[in-house]
Amino acid sequence: MIDQFEQSVRVPNVLEDPSLKAIAQVYAEGYLNSDGEPSGDERVEEFWSFLTDVLDAYPAMERKLVSPLVSVEDKQAILDRTVMPYASKVFGNFLKVAAAHERLDLIRVIYDVCAEVNQKRAGRVPVIVRSASAISDEKLEQIRQQLAQLLSADPVINVEIEPSLLGGLVIQVGDTVYDSSLRNRLAQLKSQLRQRYVHEIQSGRDRFSYPEGS
Repeated sequence: MIDQFEQSVRVPNVLEDPSLKAIAQVYAEGYLNSDGEPSGDERVEEFWSFLTDVLDAYPAMERKLVSPLVSVEDKQAILDRTVMPYASKVFGNFLKVAAAHERLDLIRVIYDVCAEVNQKRAGRVPVIVRSASAISDEKLEQIRQQLAQLLSADPVINVEIEPSLLGGLVIQVGDTVYDSSLRNRLAQLKSQLRQRYVHEIQSGRDRFSYPEGS
């Protein structure tokens, strides 16, 4: 009965409760700031390995770790058996603290924040480049250099292929979007033509409404 209920438990969404990201920020910075080895990049890599090699590979284990029906003691026992023998001291302590405070349900949100904070500290800026087709290495390097000058930082580029863009590029840096796609230009042209059409109709109405000599 418990196993059936656990399958319905889902990880909280920060879009539903933005305060969850603030909590995740505390844990992410605590993990990155704690004393000892490994380095920041290595800590993020170990965190990612835990998500992909452990939780993704064993979804039943993740359901138990995030379930409010499983006690803190049982969650820590699961970690002791499966993770602690292989984890670094820093990451193992982080997981045990998160389990003790019943925050393992935020583990994926914490990772996202952790990776973002680590990149900022290293002077790297995540950038999403959307294109209608594959981008050559030469073109991608040109984009990287231009962004490096614009941002005064090292851009970490992730390319996403979106055929619906038709042509051109959409570059997203944080909440800022630079849209030079053909789809966007066509939409702008359509909007300009619509405004021009409406203006001409309105001008015609004004002429008919106020005939000369009246």
